[in-house]
Amino acid sequence: MAIGDAVGRLMRDGMPVRFTAYDGSSAGPPDATMGLHLRNERGLAHLMTAPGDLGLARAYVSGDLDVTGVHPGDPYDLLVLLKDRTRFRVPPPTEAVEIARGLGLTHLRPPPPPPQEHLPRWRRAVEGLRHSMARDAEVIAHHYDVSNRFYERVLGPSMTYTCALYEEPDTTLEEAQAAKFELVCRKLALRPGQRLLDVGCGWGGMVRHAAREHGVRALGVTLSLEQAQWAKEAIDREGLGDLAEVRHLDYRDVMETGFDAVSSIGLTEHIGVRNLPAYFAHLRGRLRPGGRLLNHCITRNHNKRQETGAFIDRYVFPDGELIGAGRIIAAAQDSGLEVQHAENLRMHYARTLADWNRNLAEHWDECVAEVGQGTARVWGIYMAGSRVAFERDEIELHHVLATRNHADGRSDFPVRPDW
Repeated sequence: MAIGDAVGRLMRDGMPVRFTAYDGSSAGPPDATMGLHLRNERGLAHLMTAPGDLGLARAYVSGDLDVTGVHPGDPYDLLVLLKDRTRFRVPPPTEAVEIARGLGLTHLRPPPPPPQEHLPRWRRAVEGLRHSMARDAEVIAHHYDVSNRFYERVLGPSMTYTCALYEEPDTTLEEAQAAKFELVCRKLALRPGQRLLDVGCGWGGMVRHAAREHGVRALGVTLSLEQAQWAKEAIDREGLGDLAEVRHLDYRDVMETGFDAVSSIGLTEHIGVRNLPAYFAHLRGRLRPGGRLLNHCITRNHNKRQETGAFIDRYVFPDGELIGAGRIIAAAQDSGLEVQHAENLRMHYARTLADWNRNLAEHWDECVAEVGQGTARVWGIYMAGSRVAFERDEIELHHVLATRNHADGRSDFPVRPDW
């Protein structure tokens, strides 16, 4: 059976893009400007043995499936078309057997997954081990210790891997990242001489901004060794060593207390929903009475448990978990914090991702030379797919601002904040 014929039979409304295969067959509109090309039998085996997004991811990351008509660094337009118009049908068992036999039963032997696929030890075998310190360090290294040079090309000079804030239509990525840090500083009401703890600090963007622009003594902690090393060098370059510090450390190992403010920008996604109470309790314990906490994280558009897709779970954020802003707020309140303000910056993240994809496409050859084609492809499709999800309100981005009140209930929080 020709591969193109099999693909056509599995589509409820036909293939919305042009599909071509190594056997010379095809499916979909002949005049389509975008499409997919299956290069070899290994790619077919990936598709047949891991249906859905995992098989597609394995074939694509392995280089056995190509995108056509779009840049692999920014396949956004192709993903939108596939998401809007692809409708699979589940064939009855007899037809499924007929298709499998026609394509060759030898293709039902799974090829080894590409090296970019990460399956942490003890995968879900014991729930309590999913977010142990050792395992969290392992999965953080998988995502963040890719290559600082690669991230410099994708993220730009700010080296900031979280949602930016676009205040005007023509705001650049660098301006938007600085605006995001400034908004966090305003919400935390930072003043010279205060102490800030930034957990999950990444490459130290918030730490350096708070020290440089607000005269704050800032401590950042990250589980990524490469991030910590880069951040220390950046602090030295900017002459901020008397105010800013970044440590290679799990936030749970921070024992200092009495901080005026705590910022957590992009960490909550990694800690696990069941660990939210302990997380907020630990951060509350780092604050002085009257201090403020700003939690910035990706959220779902509901508060029900939902598993992360196989591609994201294995290739991008192993063990990552998302939940709605309602659960985030409830956990903060239950830890003894008073939630003062919440804000959804969903569309700002869509624009951030578009800028990252643009950077990846513009620096594609350099990025591939640095991390390999497979890893570059992972980042291209992950960021473009995430952009679609933010645009369609499948995921959101929330700021939750809370205070640790004094023993008598006073919060030192203004009746109307000035931001």
